[in-house]
Amino acid sequence: MDKILINNMEFYGYHGVLPEENRLGQRFRVTLTLELDLQKAGKTDNLHDTVSYAEVYEVCKEIVEGKPYQLLEAVAEEISKLVLEKFPRIEQVTVQLIKPDPPIRGHYQSVAVEISRRTSR
Repeated sequence: MDKILINNMEFYGYHGVLPEENRLGQRFRVTLTLELDLQKAGKTDNLHDTVSYAEVYEVCKEIVEGKPYQLLEAVAEEISKLVLEKFPRIEQVTVQLIKPDPPIRGHYQSVAVEISRRTSR
């Protein structure tokens, strides 16, 4: 299957279990892998035969910068659900959601979840 990758989109949101995460907010990074047939788009050079990266970006922005969730898992699930609903050409989406600066003591680069969901069509 062909893939479109949209890497390291960065947003500011208010997700987390701790009260300060909901009050102060923090950065989140999202990487999407969209699986779909890109052959027709490659032959026609027509946006209507693929998926608009800008529109996918806006879906992610709306979710990450919108309603607060406690868990990264819930944010990732909402992104995958909306992407598959709004873009019927996409057969599978993989969402990697990274929290670069969680309020956890210790030395690490980030925490993240990654989920893959397929369309049920």
